[in-house]
Amino acid sequence: MDVGASFQCFVDALSVTREVVALDWRGFGGSKASPRDSYWFYDYYADLDAVIDHISPHAPIDLLGHSMGGNIAMIYAGTCPQRIRRLVNVEGFGLAQPQAAEAPARLAKWLSELKAPVSIRTFASLQEVTAHLMKRSPHMDEGFATWLAAEWTERRPDGQWHVLADAAHKRVNPILYRCDEVLAAWESIEAEVLWVEGDQAEQTSLASGRYSREEFEARMAKISKLKRLRIEECGHMVHLEQPGRLAEAVESFLTS
Repeated sequence: MDVGASFQCFVDALSVTREVVALDWRGFGGSKASPRDSYWFYDYYADLDAVIDHISPHAPIDLLGHSMGGNIAMIYAGTCPQRIRRLVNVEGFGLAQPQAAEAPARLAKWLSELKAPVSIRTFASLQEVTAHLMKRSPHMDEGFATWLAAEWTERRPDGQWHVLADAAHKRVNPILYRCDEVLAAWESIEAEVLWVEGDQAEQTSLASGRYSREEFEARMAKISKLKRLRIEECGHMVHLEQPGRLAEAVESFLTS
């Protein structure tokens, strides 16, 4: 449920002036979409391709993605390798390998969820939003959390502060994670890749028990030009908890 504005502190910490475009994926933040049953990644790939066509039609770009955005960036970089100069993936682990036998139950669950309204929690005040952000990312600067609270939510006629995201994102995806296709894209990445993760993994897919560190390391071996970094004192939201350290690492990687 993140928005591009959450990277503001990271951008402010960059010492070299460069153009930075931080997008809100469709259905998040300012990228409002018409009501729908669910979202799928192919739309995200097309959206990213359209943005790159607009901002840099004739030259490759440096691309950074976090979490879901990191997974989108990896697939795109393997699909359109000529469009990406260097790639930074922050905590975009991917998902556990599903079994085909899981497909009927997954589809049935999605069909069931379509019959009930879905919602995202609301907040009584911006102070409550700030407290929620700080609880989720305890190393985050409180002043930045206060600013981001107003960017991440909006007050509506009911007097509550609503997260700027389509609640349809809360529904289970009816399509199983196609791991073989994902890894084929990872193997096709030509750009140098910087992989960044926090040292507190309780918020990641590796904490589920279904997705082992060994399996993840085997996937990382598919990437031909890889550098890795673990940043201390942060969990999944690296750009919120340690924006300065992340900026330093990314800047070094992009200019080396």
